[in-house]
Amino acid sequence: MATTFAAQTTPVSLPPLVEPAAELSPAEVERYSRHLIIPEIGAAGQRRLKNARVLVIGAGGLGSPALLYLAAAGVGTLGIVDDDDVDLSNLQRQVIHGVKDVGRPKIESARDAIAELNPLVTVNLHNVRLDSSNALDIFAGYDLILDGADNFATRYLVNDAAAILGKPYVWGSIFRFDGQVSVFWEKHGPSYRDLYPEAPPAGSVPSCGEGGVFGMLCAAVGSLMVTEAVKLITGVGRSLLGRVALFDALGGSWREIKVSKDPAAEPITELTDYEAFCGVTPPPATDAGHTVTAKQLAEMLAERAAGARDFELVDVRESGEHSIVSIDGSVLIPQGRILAGEAWVELPQDKDIVFHCKVGGRSAAVLAAAQRAGYTRVSHLDGGILAWVRDVEPGKPVY
Repeated sequence: MATTFAAQTTPVSLPPLVEPAAELSPAEVERYSRHLIIPEIGAAGQRRLKNARVLVIGAGGLGSPALLYLAAAGVGTLGIVDDDDVDLSNLQRQVIHGVKDVGRPKIESARDAIAELNPLVTVNLHNVRLDSSNALDIFAGYDLILDGADNFATRYLVNDAAAILGKPYVWGSIFRFDGQVSVFWEKHGPSYRDLYPEAPPAGSVPSCGEGGVFGMLCAAVGSLMVTEAVKLITGVGRSLLGRVALFDALGGSWREIKVSKDPAAEPITELTDYEAFCGVTPPPATDAGHTVTAKQLAEMLAERAAGARDFELVDVRESGEHSIVSIDGSVLIPQGRILAGEAWVELPQDKDIVFHCKVGGRSAAVLAAAQRAGYTRVSHLDGGILAWVRDVEPGKPVY
């Protein structure tokens, strides 16, 4: 995390982001009456919400409560960016989706839930993976962005695209029991790059899919993100611009840190390759000699059990994943320890090693790192443990 600078004072309040819409209808007055009777919001504030166009990045853990509360608050237009489908494992925290939605695109499931909650809201669907080729065009149609992305590459992309277009955005992040929320607006204060000038080393911070997340944490962080969005739209209260709210769910406590704009930072003028910046560019494709299928691995393990073969099977997932499902005879060495250089002494160079993860991405990255480190007798499991369960042990659970 960056050292904060005292040179710039972040304004305590900001002018309303959105101009008021036309008068509210009788139905809208009844629906939003609990807002209307708050003096700081009132009819003018509610009309600003009606006129607002808010883009939400991700219809997952943070996007789910954020979209529901934005719709309930009366934000007139919501955009959703997501290219994923609903999975059963999502339902532990992604409350905008239900059992009936498993297998459906998340944006369609979210749209239907919003329509059920508030049919007055217009929903725009962007069924794409956000990248440098489309971010500016998508962002241009909205007043405000809520970033609920679960990876660093997208967070830096959102930051830079918003800075180039002069738009504010609300950022939220969750991991296990910890949450963070802030507001970034490059022309008025700090940006995400002031908080995190450099991305953490690839593999050093597990994603929620790898390290887990306390489901209820999503509601606490997502609702605070919406609180900040409504404050920006209506111009009420003190924004989190220049401050980061930190939530410890285990301790039941909030605290905050201050962050200021780095006066020496170069202005952001163009987008870049964010996966390369974060060190997560996919490793070079491995040839057949360095990839084994699940059925081939089963044969290798049978030969090892019979004493006809000797090799190491290394699970590079996180311990929580390993506890859900594992391959008998594997040893757990998480990817982060290997990529950080801590675990090379545990990996012999004089015998064959097969790496595996959940689906193959992390094991391919570890394989490439091992080859760079001088290992020649290495391979990885194509399709990861999901392929193993599908093809070898279908009775085991997946996640």
